[in-house]
Amino acid sequence: MSLTKRRRQILQTVRWLVERRLYAGTSGNVSCRVAGGFLVTPTGIACDDLRAADMVEVAFNGRTRDGRASGGLLPSSEWRLHRDIYRHRPSVGAIVHTHSTVATALSCLRRPIPAFHYMIAKTGGRELRCARYATYGTEALSKNALAALTGRRACLLANHGLVALGADLPGARLLAEEVEALCAQYVVARSIGTPVLLSAREMDAVAQKFAGYGQKT
Repeated sequence: MSLTKRRRQILQTVRWLVERRLYAGTSGNVSCRVAGGFLVTPTGIACDDLRAADMVEVAFNGRTRDGRASGGLLPSSEWRLHRDIYRHRPSVGAIVHTHSTVATALSCLRRPIPAFHYMIAKTGGRELRCARYATYGTEALSKNALAALTGRRACLLANHGLVALGADLPGARLLAEEVEALCAQYVVARSIGTPVLLSAREMDAVAQKFAGYGQKT
């Protein structure tokens, strides 16, 4: 697929997230893997003002690869996070990072979300981890996120937001939506009582079922 089409896909993903109130202003970033690097949303441009041509191509060495992003725009301040995930996770084709309301609120508690619902297994394990805090855009944040994402497809970033990975942009954005919904359900459950947690055995059984879930071509 051409870079032009990839840029359009990222813009469509941002708009999809905005419609669902998962992305607002300049808070968040989206990327997809391309040959030798990745395309990512630019820094400091509100989502409502984004154009497909604004998506910045970045090489795995962190340098902007071409001059085709309009006006020589700089990549997202979180480009290092995206780069390091792609480097360490070859199967990841797209990344969505948002400051969606409930996931971000829970990230401020700096605690994992336990197996209160079987859909937690969608994130790749028996709990939704929360990465240790580090300043945004730093190498420390990237390292902390990679640790929390070991064996996982999503995690919270302490006092920051959430990260969701996918084989492609539709997969990453859908997981981000599902994580936000799980976080909202957890808040409601905690507000009215103490959730009954599912056993490790049950979560493992659910993970096996998810491995064969969905339409097969």
